[in-house]
Amino acid sequence: MISRSDKVERFRALHKSGCYVIPNPWDVGGARMMVSLGFKALATTSSGYAFSKGRRDGALEVNRNESLAYAAEIATSTDVPVTADLEDGYEDTPEGVAETVRLAAEAGLAGLSIEDRQPKSDLPIRDFDDAVARVAAAADAARKHNIVLTARADGLGKGVYDLEEVIRRLKVFETLGAEVVYAPGVPDLASLQKLCRSVSVPVNHVLGQGVSGLTLDQIAQAGVRRISVGGSLARAAGAALMTICREIATGDFTALESAPGWGDLRSTKPVI
Repeated sequence: MISRSDKVERFRALHKSGCYVIPNPWDVGGARMMVSLGFKALATTSSGYAFSKGRRDGALEVNRNESLAYAAEIATSTDVPVTADLEDGYEDTPEGVAETVRLAAEAGLAGLSIEDRQPKSDLPIRDFDDAVARVAAAADAARKHNIVLTARADGLGKGVYDLEEVIRRLKVFETLGAEVVYAPGVPDLASLQKLCRSVSVPVNHVLGQGVSGLTLDQIAQAGVRRISVGGSLARAAGAALMTICREIATGDFTALESAPGWGDLRSTKPVI
């Protein structure tokens, strides 16, 4: 069995080895399938997990204990590093965010992300000083508990601030000790390139938000070190399920009859 500290070092090493893809499972079966396909690390998805429970993402309908329990289940199901999408830390204070980081390490995670988004429809993004204080607390706790912190600036995707403010926040997050930075909703390749040039730590780029149609090579050449799929995979799976169920409702069972057996799904061979 690989120790958590070994997983942490493997996770750090992945960010130094070039650009790689990290998928986001929402259950153990999916996690093991992804590892069998050759993925070297996994990330949880708050939106995918909330959808699987029939709840809304980012609306306090999933609490810290539930999110950490889900992440721990994924982390203990395979030998690859797992980083958790822990939204805003599920706490109102910097001290509470630090406690979330401690609990994430205790849960067996190699990493976690903290964002400047908050569950308020009228004020979805925290102001600069509040966001900085929370990342500072998270970074201190991450150093203490040896876990990789990814700090997110979500205002661009929410239409709250522009690329310059993204860069301002991410640069401060870097100086505070975030090992990876992240900005969902980057609108185009030029902006992605500018963001990557503006910081010295690895940048995560999430698919399904902002710019679309880019190849892995284009994203890597922009300077990105980690490509996540966020909730896009769960949405794609949900769309496939909806399509099949619509066919079944009309009496067309073709999709079910052509589905692979459980043995085939469990014995998937690496292709990447």
